[in-house]
Amino acid sequence: MESEKHFINRSGWLRASILGANDGIISTASIIIGVAAASDVRDPIVLAGVAGLVAGALSMAAGEYVSVSSQSDLERSDILREKKELENDPEQEIIELAEIYETRGLEKGLSMQVAKQLSAHNALKAHARDELGLNEMTKAKPLQAALSSGIAFIFGGLLPVIVSLLASVQQMIYLQYIFALLFLIVMATVAAKIGGSSVSKSILRITFWGTMAMAITALIGYLFGISAV
Repeated sequence: MESEKHFINRSGWLRASILGANDGIISTASIIIGVAAASDVRDPIVLAGVAGLVAGALSMAAGEYVSVSSQSDLERSDILREKKELENDPEQEIIELAEIYETRGLEKGLSMQVAKQLSAHNALKAHARDELGLNEMTKAKPLQAALSSGIAFIFGGLLPVIVSLLASVQQMIYLQYIFALLFLIVMATVAAKIGGSSVSKSILRITFWGTMAMAITALIGYLFGISAV
């Protein structure tokens, strides 16, 4: 028999990678578009893109590490609290576990039997999974999230920087927008395929918000723009 295909085990690194790559494309392209709207010289445009790429990647990695570390601390704290409760009142904890199984559809007698058997096998693991909703697949992994996000941001941000090096300065804004949308569509398609979600919804979501971000940045560039002499 062929085993079923699930995607939840990819949620940690996939979320960080998608967020990093999309943010790299959108934020770097937006910075370049904003500067291009305010300048008719290539050097400041490229410099702004590279600076945004470096700063964004470091910020993204650090932010992910801090955020996911906080989640990991909360998970650890809950598990320690549950461990103490199991030591102080194991019978009450079995009753709590049985009530959880009962709300999920098991008969009262069967739910108590299951709770006792699982508690005898590994009480803490049973409570972590069924009471707290924690398991190995969805466990917070700060380093993995930070590396996935930072590397993905660099990959995504490099694409608009390359366009800024090759595109005509006079057409920079339009070419940046067009290529950024193409990059986002590719990333959205890949992410949807890996995650097993709707490709069309993924593309619509990212292109809409990407367009909004780049349009607002371009408007700011035009409003405060200065042309080189």
